[in-house]
Amino acid sequence: MHQLRLTRTRRAALIGLTGALAVSLTACAQSNRDQNAGGGAGGTMIFGAAGNPKMFDPIFNDDGETFRITRQFLDTLIQNKPGTADLEPALAEKWDQSNDGKTWTFALKQGVKFSDGTPFDAAAVCFNFDRWYNMKGDAAQSQMIYYADVFGGFAKNETQDVGDPIYKSCEAKDASTAVINLNKAKGAFPAAFTLPSFAMQSPTALKQFDADKVTKSGDSFAYSDYAYKHVTGTGPFKFESWDQGKGEITLVKNDTSPSATAKLDKLIFKVIPDENARKQALKAQEIQGYDFPAPADYALLRNDGEQVLIRPSFNILYLGINQSGPAGAKLKDIRVRQALAYGLNRDQFVKSKLPEGSEVANEFVPKAVSGYTDDVTKYNYDPEKAKQLLAQAGATGMTLKFYYPTEVTRPYMPNPADVYTALSEDMKKIGINVQPVAEPWNGGYKDDVQKFGKQDVHLLGWTGDYNDAGNFVGTFFGRKKTEFGFENQQLFDALAAADASPAGNAHATAYQGVNKQIMDYLPAIPISYGPPAIVVGPKVKGLVASPLTDERFNTVTVS
Repeated sequence: MHQLRLTRTRRAALIGLTGALAVSLTACAQSNRDQNAGGGAGGTMIFGAAGNPKMFDPIFNDDGETFRITRQFLDTLIQNKPGTADLEPALAEKWDQSNDGKTWTFALKQGVKFSDGTPFDAAAVCFNFDRWYNMKGDAAQSQMIYYADVFGGFAKNETQDVGDPIYKSCEAKDASTAVINLNKAKGAFPAAFTLPSFAMQSPTALKQFDADKVTKSGDSFAYSDYAYKHVTGTGPFKFESWDQGKGEITLVKNDTSPSATAKLDKLIFKVIPDENARKQALKAQEIQGYDFPAPADYALLRNDGEQVLIRPSFNILYLGINQSGPAGAKLKDIRVRQALAYGLNRDQFVKSKLPEGSEVANEFVPKAVSGYTDDVTKYNYDPEKAKQLLAQAGATGMTLKFYYPTEVTRPYMPNPADVYTALSEDMKKIGINVQPVAEPWNGGYKDDVQKFGKQDVHLLGWTGDYNDAGNFVGTFFGRKKTEFGFENQQLFDALAAADASPAGNAHATAYQGVNKQIMDYLPAIPISYGPPAIVVGPKVKGLVASPLTDERFNTVTVS
């Protein structure tokens, strides 16, 4: 068994990109840890969140604002080393895989307890994996995006939009050894074990509060009290309360945590949807930090003494195209999709609306991820060509319902309204009528776009969860999805083959081929890669910025 099986070819590109950031920021964090060795500094930090969490059971989530919170009180078997996409132990001290890649053995930390006092052991690991695999009914359909992307299907699939299960079984060989058996190898492991959706939760609490009771009502899902009040993990903090009226989520120090004990006594996430309001709250010292400051404010914030930490770019913004939406008959025509791509002045958008260091995206995989290739079909700005293609397709003057989110700021999308305005104006210039539909991010937008397909085109994006091309293109296009409304078995098969290819050069080469195929088929339009920032006040020490937006607050102090 080899500890830290993580130095792989497919991670090399990102290591170079994140190295300088990791060294400088981790050094600061290490210095802080040394100064506070033997005990916490105490006190409270208030962080300005850009949006409301959905709820806190991570298996039903795919939302960054939710994961920012759950990462503080739920641990995974493996985690990302601060400031990088490298792997390091978390609840598993060591891990190993069989030669065929179908068996993963985890040596677990011993003596660990969940914050409810119950033991974390191999039986608890198997309970969590079996819980996900055996999910059924409304629970299985309610936003279990990460499970479907990584593990394919369930013990009993109830819909056609999931595949054959990759997960087979889990065996607790002894209290500190858990063995995960797969039906087939997957090149995304072990990195995919770091996903916050796959955090370990207390079996006792899951059963006591009926965590799998999920019911669908109209276009939304209702979850049990567990997801809102009782999610229980082993992290350095533990959940205390969510005051939805005040928009405040309160976590407190978990003294039984096996990870580095939090130095703060209390960590509060205060929801402030407006970016300018977050900035003013920081200046007034009502909060001590917030994410995604406006690029135009970087210099002003630094002049005021704030710390603006720039993450490496590890994300993608795209214009989604729904081939089964209201205008689906037109959008199925490749000429119409190509016209959209040629008609968007992405270069001007990136220069005028995004932070310094942003780039036009020519494919759906960032340059830092192994599997990226420059050898893809490119759609440079050419409005005349766009008009010709629309005319050939008989689509001049067509109307598109353009969905975009409100009450949110995303790493890849600092201001959704600005993005919508820029892209919609480009569409109008080539002869497309645009019908705008704006909806709150956690108030209907994602459900309408991803679950119900009400849109023709829409804005979304992705920040990578781990360094694997499949985490991008596999997540988007690996199977039939309502968001895009197309069925291309050749593409699905190519992505499945790349996903199952062995790690290393073969894995990267397979995804390079898939990326070429995607940009010829053009199921959506990549817009940009952007380096987002996180800002904290001058009294905050020990925060390590992550390319994965995987910041942990257990090392933070507020002087």
